Amino acid sequence: MRTSIRRLAPYVGAALFLSASPAFAQNSDTIGQPSLPQPEIVTGGDSVSIAVGVATIPGYEGSDKNRVIPAGLIRGSVSGINFISRGAQLFVDVVPGGNGPTWDFQLGPVVGLNFDRTNRKNINDRRVEALGERKTAIEVGGYTGIGKTGVITSDYDKLTVSVSYVQDINKAHKSYIITPGVDYGTPLSRKMYVGLSGSASYVGGEYADTYFSIDTPGSLASTLPAYNAGKGWKNYQVSGYATYSLTGDLTHGLSVLGGVSYSRLLGDFARSPVVSIAGDRNQWLGAVGLAYTF
Repeated sequence: MRTSIRRLAPYVGAALFLSASPAFAQNSDTIGQPSLPQPEIVTGGDSVSIAVGVATIPGYEGSDKNRVIPAGLIRGSVSGINFISRGAQLFVDVVPGGNGPTWDFQLGPVVGLNFDRTNRKNINDRRVEALGERKTAIEVGGYTGIGKTGVITSDYDKLTVSVSYVQDINKAHKSYIITPGVDYGTPLSRKMYVGLSGSASYVGGEYADTYFSIDTPGSLASTLPAYNAGKGWKNYQVSGYATYSLTGDLTHGLSVLGGVSYSRLLGDFARSPVVSIAGDRNQWLGAVGLAYTF
């Protein structure tokens, strides 16, 4: 397995592909961050990977019904600057990484969109539909993290701990989301890469009000009881993912990727009638697709 570590595992993106899927339909952290992006595990030089596929996601955050949507991912490294999309979010790591077993420091901006409950047709529950559509949030912020390559199985596995902060600037939920996460991934061969990740999200009070509180007019329209949600830990999530090369190895060409994620809503968010009566605190998501590295 003599190859640059930066070439060995371009599809840590499989995790991000999975995590990203619900973001096309709802909020950018619903499936959590099975890790913040690790685009530094890519080719030693410039490269770009594109993935497309399908995902099954909840109709809204807290829904008990899933629907199928298209999903995609783009990641790359250009002149030492790494970038990766995670659903409707884009992360850019401006700190160049090194080759071989080493420490990797990550820092950069995050920008994304939050589509949760912006379209009644996607909600799949008449009571929640009656609460009305939400405005699309534009979430801007940054992330930082530290990773270590060469941890357990070989010189090529990687453990990363990171945290992101984003703030809505479009007066949709007018609040913030803080998401710490941990990710571990390892190649099983030159053709296969697997990983596990976990994360949790802490949100502000206005976020809680926008998506989980119900005022008196909303209660009358939806028949759900009035409810006031407060800021706090919204959910935790665990994910598993895998990538397999179809055309040689993971450093270039065509690969198949997929994964599954479980998220559980907590506290005031789980107790909201939007979840406890109309939906489910347990959220399952999955995605499969094809990716190509140039």
